[in-house]
Amino acid sequence: MTRLISIVTPVRQGVPEYLLKAYESLARQVLPNRWNWEWVVQADGLDQLSIAEVLPQDDRIRFAAGRHGGPGVARTLALGRVNGELVKVLDADDQLAAGALARDIDALKLYDIGWTTSRAVDLLPDGSTLEFDDNPSEGIVARGRVLTHWLSHDYRAQVHPATMCIRTQLALALGGWMGLPASEDTGLLLAANAVTDGYFSATVGLLYRKWPGQATAQAAHTDEDDLAARRAVIHRRAVALARDFPHWHYPPST
Repeated sequence: MTRLISIVTPVRQGVPEYLLKAYESLARQVLPNRWNWEWVVQADGLDQLSIAEVLPQDDRIRFAAGRHGGPGVARTLALGRVNGELVKVLDADDQLAAGALARDIDALKLYDIGWTTSRAVDLLPDGSTLEFDDNPSEGIVARGRVLTHWLSHDYRAQVHPATMCIRTQLALALGGWMGLPASEDTGLLLAANAVTDGYFSATVGLLYRKWPGQATAQAAHTDEDDLAARRAVIHRRAVALARDFPHWHYPPST
């Protein structure tokens, strides 16, 4: 029986070249025996239907469009269409490193954890890469550790949220990605770590593209009032989950 991992990608006014590079990095993945992937592409806006014309002809690609609500809303709409038991995030301008999906699957198969992350490097416009400077050691990331680090390091997680792979059951239980204009992936990462352990792979799993058009490069992303509001709700949600919900296990404890 084939098992499935779903890669979720929200797209709005994407650069076709970058979107195709994301697909190529996915198509090159070598998965464990009896595993396959699907690419669930969600256009963020009904005016974005032309994105479908850019996508390659591949039966593993599943495209849909919904009302514009930002990447968090698009990802959560896509979550309603996934068929896989695991969900992997991949932004439309990023690329998976070789072996990324296999390492996620292996860690989630080996350990009683709800999610994985991996080392990421910035992919610069000239094609060179730059290291993310705050990686932990490879291994289990204990419940609550991401929030503690985030609060004590100027709201920077020690694991990159754009590399996250999460059990679909857990993502659904947490309500998917937060309905925020940005930082929704950090919100889900902290929520997941509030209720269960995770894993960090020290092998590069993602090339995180840096370019002027990316959402995190826009002035609105660093507006102080907007940042404060996002951080407040991410923090309060994670604290509420850590305080009021039991440790989440897979398979769930009975």
